[in-house]
Amino acid sequence: MLQLGILGSTRGTNMLGIIDAINNQELNARIAIVISNKKAAPILERARVHGIKTQFINPEGLSREAYDQQLNLSLKENAVDLIVLIGFMRILSATFVNDWKNKIINVHPSLLPAHAGKMDLAVHASVLAAEEKITGCSVHLVTEEVDAGRILVQKSCPVFSGDSVTELKERVQSLETPALIEAIRGFAR
Repeated sequence: MLQLGILGSTRGTNMLGIIDAINNQELNARIAIVISNKKAAPILERARVHGIKTQFINPEGLSREAYDQQLNLSLKENAVDLIVLIGFMRILSATFVNDWKNKIINVHPSLLPAHAGKMDLAVHASVLAAEEKITGCSVHLVTEEVDAGRILVQKSCPVFSGDSVTELKERVQSLETPALIEAIRGFAR
């Protein structure tokens, strides 16, 4: 059984879909731990409600490398096989990424390489500004270069004329959980 470690700073909506897939036996995995750099991150409470171990690691006063060293210890103590970034609002250090080479995945709200390096609403605003007809999400391996790792899964959806940034974000977000589940399944194989 694949042991997942989730790093998140926000609501963790995609985590709920992963939990459902595990509970419905659609995914042969277990979430070993959810770690956040934000003490009040809703993802931590959502994990606790589901009986999942959580940890807040305070980044205050720590260099990126020192923080990532603490992450590394916790993930290894919890026998994590694959790290899933879900709204984790930190750039990981090169050392950490290399220690976990090909074992960290992230979902980006565009069809990479398009709109790489942008976050959240800025991605969707960029798609609209470019007048693209199709967008989507990409699950990729995390490398030292932001949003540049090998793409594992992409899912697409139309961009409608008159879409607002928020409408487009919601449409893309609905693709993220299925894309993450597919990528985790692929990793488990």
